[in-house]
Amino acid sequence: MSCPWAFAVISVGRLLLGSLQTTLPRTRKREWVIPPIYFPENHRGPFPNEMVQIKSSHAKETKMIFSITGEGADKPPVGLFTINKTTGWLSVTKPLDRETKDKYVLQAHSIAADGEVKEGPMEIILCVIDQNDNMPIFTQNPFLGSVPEASLKEFEFMTVTATDGDDPETDNADIRYSIISQDPPQPDPHMFAINSITGGIRVNSDGLDRENYPEYTLLIKAADLAGNGLVSTGTAVITVTDSNDHAPQFEKTMYTTSVPENKVGAVVVKLPVTDGDEPQSPAWIAKFRIISGNNGGFFAINTGPNKQEGIITTVKPLDFEQNNKYTLLTSTATVIVNVQDVNEAPVFDPEEQIISKPEDLEVGTELTVYTATDPDTARVQIVTYRVSSEDPAGWVSVDRDTGLIRVKSSMDRESPFVKDGKYKVLILAVDDVPATGTGTLVIELEDVNDNAPVIEEREITVCNKDPVTVLVSVTDKDGPSFAAPFTVELQGESRIHWTARMNESKTGIILALNTALKKGEYSVVLRVFDSGLHFQDNTIRASVHDCLYILLYIFYFLSCMRPHCHCKLHDKINYLENFDHC
Repeated sequence: MSCPWAFAVISVGRLLLGSLQTTLPRTRKREWVIPPIYFPENHRGPFPNEMVQIKSSHAKETKMIFSITGEGADKPPVGLFTINKTTGWLSVTKPLDRETKDKYVLQAHSIAADGEVKEGPMEIILCVIDQNDNMPIFTQNPFLGSVPEASLKEFEFMTVTATDGDDPETDNADIRYSIISQDPPQPDPHMFAINSITGGIRVNSDGLDRENYPEYTLLIKAADLAGNGLVSTGTAVITVTDSNDHAPQFEKTMYTTSVPENKVGAVVVKLPVTDGDEPQSPAWIAKFRIISGNNGGFFAINTGPNKQEGIITTVKPLDFEQNNKYTLLTSTATVIVNVQDVNEAPVFDPEEQIISKPEDLEVGTELTVYTATDPDTARVQIVTYRVSSEDPAGWVSVDRDTGLIRVKSSMDRESPFVKDGKYKVLILAVDDVPATGTGTLVIELEDVNDNAPVIEEREITVCNKDPVTVLVSVTDKDGPSFAAPFTVELQGESRIHWTARMNESKTGIILALNTALKKGEYSVVLRVFDSGLHFQDNTIRASVHDCLYILLYIFYFLSCMRPHCHCKLHDKINYLENFDHC
């Protein structure tokens, strides 16, 4: 709560506050409200210095004793205020400082000499009157700012600020700013101006030139009492920044160079430039573009690592036979590019040729003619052909002169070299220099029924009594057209003791023993047919076992696990008797 600006002397109830001035009290809810007491800070004394006298209306009846409590009395800062207990004069013992504390709240008390309390305490508020004892202080020193050299007049680019510890509600803290000096004073001693109230610094004159005057130092004054009081000074350092007022200049206006055809990423030419703007600044870094002659987009230009050169490179293969000379125009330089003829490899058309053939073609059968052309029309070239090492199965050959491809060895669609029914061969075309081109021949092998069905499981085990059926699976390396559904027939003596039939999907055989055989090993011959009736006899080894004793041993073991049974597993002679007991 700040102190209101009023000076008064009032009487409150039976307590009187006396001084050289008097005024009537103000009432609020039947109580007297006392205006604050005002006393200036930095008073020169002497001390203690009497400020105001407290009187009691009971003083006529009896002797009164006065005392005070509160801030500056019995609370910190203790002893700053005292009261004469008989006269009631309130005094201050040393100078006050508003910036340390601007208000004190005290309680005045009065009692009769015999100790009788005649009235309750009265609140006294003492406000400290501000004096201009603090000068402005800049919030930083120096202030750093920058301004583009092409800035117009009145352009505000930075602000300086200062603070004052005095009462902000008075002129003691009302600060005004001004410029004392400018260094250097060229080209105008008043290049900058300052807003006296806000501290905003603005351009005041034309002629900022980074190349000649890159930095200015201003001495700034801050004064309180609206510019007529205490003064402090600060510094503002202003950097003039580049404004790209110099265009780059090519060192030469004409360049002639050569570049080989078909080479992507080749450096065609480097174009150095100079620039009068600040080195390494954004305005100094050069950017380049080709404005004509780059039809087809064969070239690109980029800024080099030192930021002061343009580097032209090829981004597409150049073709000497199509165009052997290019003239490129940049903003202020012309580049003539001569394309050098380079021997180019023969080109197959198409790059990948696909044919479909049956897998069982005879050796020597012609497959196709696969040829390439040489793009070097300016020179006479003879192209020859051969099969590369990427003919993993060695199935084809090619005529050296004509490119006629034949079957060299028997092909097999079920070979591991065939992927998804396709076999790939890399054919080479070589010219005189030599340069080699490649083409891919893809042979889609048409399936033929050249594989018989095969039973996967070749060994089975069955019991000679109450045997269960056994399922064995059938596979065929041929494609779906020549595989399932399969059929089966028993061969020889196997038909006497066994039965065989296909499962529902016709891809597995259900085999069953239908005659009690002695324990031993037997061969079961099955003839399996595919959907094209291509068959093969498959022999299965069947192990026939007497399973009864095996079951008894299992029952015996499980029964002997019961707690009350004392069977011995190694007692092989009497195991049946022990089994009955258990």
